[in-house]
Amino acid sequence: MLPEGSLVYLLDEKGRRTWVVLRKGMLRLGALGVVDGDRLLAAEDGAELSIAGRRFWLLVPGASEMMSSVERGAQVITPKDAATILLELNIKAGDVVLEAGVGSAALTIALLNQVRPWGKVVSMEIRPEFAENGRRNVEKAGLLEHWRLEIGDVRNDRLDILADAAVLDIPDPWNAVGNVAAMLRNGGRFCAYVPNTNQLEEVVRRLRREGFVEVRSLENIQREMVVHEMGVRPSYETLGHTGYLIFARKVERPGPAPIEH
Repeated sequence: MLPEGSLVYLLDEKGRRTWVVLRKGMLRLGALGVVDGDRLLAAEDGAELSIAGRRFWLLVPGASEMMSSVERGAQVITPKDAATILLELNIKAGDVVLEAGVGSAALTIALLNQVRPWGKVVSMEIRPEFAENGRRNVEKAGLLEHWRLEIGDVRNDRLDILADAAVLDIPDPWNAVGNVAAMLRNGGRFCAYVPNTNQLEEVVRRLRREGFVEVRSLENIQREMVVHEMGVRPSYETLGHTGYLIFARKVERPGPAPIEH
């Protein structure tokens, strides 16, 4: 049986998803009408169900699917970029991750899914309405336990943490590099996500001035392949430019030279 409160989706034969939070009793699911929640709770991941005379499969989402379910209050970081961020920042169970710019919390969900069950994501969001929208999405994903949300400006406000990694999705991340460095351990990893090349240049220059090493930037382009009975072709809809990713590592910097007597 699946736990009550779990977020799952019903997949129809055309690949369309209907999202549902599992509860006991009758559940109203939009165009599908009313469904017996007890029946869904008794099902297993991957189970086939007949609802309103139609065929569905009940599936437990992973991080990628959960990211696609968020309420969009702001532009979200897509799974193709989020996957690169998780790998390049070496996010793992037990890590403490500083995030700035929650937006709709799509990336937050990916980070939380990676650091649990022992880690923590500490997110800073300057706009309360974005923070609230993000909180609803994280709650729906069942990941609130591992999340700390702070209303504040990462460019100036300093938290009582020492993070293993930091990721910034704000308009001017170069102005936050110095403050973020103070909350990032030596050897810790940094990422900024920006839409334009002039922003990328500003971030790279500031990271170098602040003494970060292994500074590099990249762009992901993803193209789905369509398989038909008569052959295979690339999709006409390429997931092209979404943003630029800048990565770097913080290292110990030499202090002032000792005064010779």
